[in-house]
Amino acid sequence: MAENTHQINPDRWVDEYSDYLFNYAIVRVNDREIAKDLISETFLAGLRSKKYFKGEATERTWLISILKRKIIDHYRKINSKKGQAEVKINYTDEDQEGEWLEEKVADNFEQSAEDNLVNNELGAAIYDCLDKI
Repeated sequence: MAENTHQINPDRWVDEYSDYLFNYAIVRVNDREIAKDLISETFLAGLRSKKYFKGEATERTWLISILKRKIIDHYRKINSKKGQAEVKINYTDEDQEGEWLEEKVADNFEQSAEDNLVNNELGAAIYDCLDKI
């Protein structure tokens, strides 16, 4: 099996492509934090799959194609959670053995300020790692 002769340089991605990817993402998701997260996910996916880069397109085009899939996945995730309620099943062995009750549980989809802080810290750590690559 031939080695991949098409080279990409992840060391340059943040400096060369982050602004372009951000502009692409922000128009589509209209949220700065989500756009930043999607770009981080794009860079990580690119790092994981860099051995599959065939050189048929530029690095930027390749990263944009990854980002497009991340944006689609983002909207799929949002739309799959709409209208769904979590159900907690309690089994009772009092009067009716084997019977169960459904209870609605609060939807934890909304993030708290602490969750946002953790996400921001994780994003900063990812960017630091990318800068060191």
